[in-house]
Amino acid sequence: QVQLVESGGGLVQAGGSLKLACAASGDTLSNYRMGWFRQAPGQAREFVASIGWSGIKTVYADSVKGRFTASRDNAKNTMYLQMNSLKYEDTAVYYCAGDKGSGLFDYWGQGTQVTVSS
Repeated sequence: QVQLVESGGGLVQAGGSLKLACAASGDTLSNYRMGWFRQAPGQAREFVASIGWSGIKTVYADSVKGRFTASRDNAKNTMYLQMNSLKYEDTAVYYCAGDKGSGLFDYWGQGTQVTVSS
C-alpha cells in the first residue's frame, strides 16, 4: 500500500508562489492517478487538480486554472503542484491523493498547510 507525504507548504504573500511535493513510498507512483485537494477552515475538502498516470492528462478546478500546474516525476516517485499568483482564498491544508484504478482517491497524505497573507 502506498504512503503519501506532502511537503512544501508555508506562509507566502498574495501574488507569490509555492511548489508542493507529494512523495510516494511503498508502491510505484506510476500505478496511480494522482490528485491534489484542499480544505480551508470550516469548509469541505475540495478538488484542486488531478494528473493521469503518464502525466499527460491534467484537470484543474476553475478556481486555480491558469495559476496552478500539476506535474509528476514517476522516476522520483513524486508529484508536484506549482502554485503561482497565490490569493488569500488559496489558504488551506493541501492534500495529495492516489487512485490505483478504482476511480476513487483511496490513498491520502496527511496534508501540508498553505497560508497566503493578504
